[in-house]
Amino acid sequence: MITIVMMTWKEMLRKRVMTLSLVMSAVFLIAFWFVARAIGKDMTYGIGALDQNSIAVLLGRFQQGAMTLSLGFFFGSFVIAFLAIFSSVAVVAGEAEQGVLQALLPRPLARWRWFLGRWLGYVSLGIIYAALLFGSILAITQAHSTVPGDFISLTKSFVLFAFVVPLLVSVAMLGSCFFSALGNGVFMVMLFGAGWLGGMIEKVSSIGIVSEDTFKPLQTISGLMSIVMPVDSLQRRMLAEMFSLKDLQGLTGADDFLGFFGLNQIPSNTFLVYAVCYTLFALLLGMFIFRRKDL
Repeated sequence: MITIVMMTWKEMLRKRVMTLSLVMSAVFLIAFWFVARAIGKDMTYGIGALDQNSIAVLLGRFQQGAMTLSLGFFFGSFVIAFLAIFSSVAVVAGEAEQGVLQALLPRPLARWRWFLGRWLGYVSLGIIYAALLFGSILAITQAHSTVPGDFISLTKSFVLFAFVVPLLVSVAMLGSCFFSALGNGVFMVMLFGAGWLGGMIEKVSSIGIVSEDTFKPLQTISGLMSIVMPVDSLQRRMLAEMFSLKDLQGLTGADDFLGFFGLNQIPSNTFLVYAVCYTLFALLLGMFIFRRKDL
């Protein structure tokens, strides 16, 4: 299995999708540097004459850091998601079409070991990439403003940020057992887009711009989309852990100054358990189907 993992690493490092992800990340981090600097300068000008230890200044710095990190991780989550999707989208169908599986699987190698080895390769490299991106976003934010949160909250946030990788890889490898490489790519992008749209619907419906009659159907649609693809909900829970939003429940106006990341939008622990079960089910079902798939 270790051989399969290392083979997966070598394949990803020479694939264009990895090169494209690195280029996208570099462009994103450069742009994010200037955005964070602009937000930091705006905050500096606004509090220059105030007591640096006052509640207003502390809340202002918290809001500044939360805003900067929210922007950074909003776009950073897209980079991680597309790396996870397009690295594993053709793992079964693509290699079967190229004849790679026909050459490997007749050897004394169980199919489930090959499938699990590929999964571990994609997930491990994706998590390393996520750690580098996570650290870069925090470092840029710290250079221009304040990073809210302590070591424990940041660790929880990273676990949730990186968990998107095994979730999407599991679903993509499962889809590759049914669809061609192109078809699975389209399917995964649409599925990811549906989850993201569900999150946006929930945010829009929760800020009070729709009537009560419209609010309930929108919440139902949003909930169903989150169940089908829970990535966006994991992103919101990640930010909630980073900013320790549960500790702000007694703060007047906390929902208002946090905007879309208000307290009423934090996914529950039950939903996190569902996301873990969702991932395990997709992985185990993919292994089961691949064992019986006619190549």
